[in-house]
Amino acid sequence: MPKLSDKKLCADSECSHPILIARALEDFYPQDCRFIPIRKGQVIYVYAMLKDRGNLFWAGSVQGSYYGEQEARLGHFPSSVVEETHALMPATEEVKTDKWDFYCN
Repeated sequence: MPKLSDKKLCADSECSHPILIARALEDFYPQDCRFIPIRKGQVIYVYAMLKDRGNLFWAGSVQGSYYGEQEARLGHFPSSVVEETHALMPATEEVKTDKWDFYCN
């Protein structure tokens, strides 16, 4: 799969801390396995903002509406389908992406 970006903005060098919490404004149906499906109203924890193409895609995780409904999934989604609800940490660390950021099996 091709890389969506060469760089990403994160809160730390390993992109292990969430930058913000967002809520889905609409459903998103992924084109391939690099992306995660999102349902309107779901809460998303954003860990990275892809940098090269104008922050069109973010990386994060979603979980079901109650604990244990589904395991959390990590992937990409368009930033336009969510709204920021809580800022957690500043995205000041620029990190190069690698093939594992966009790996599909």
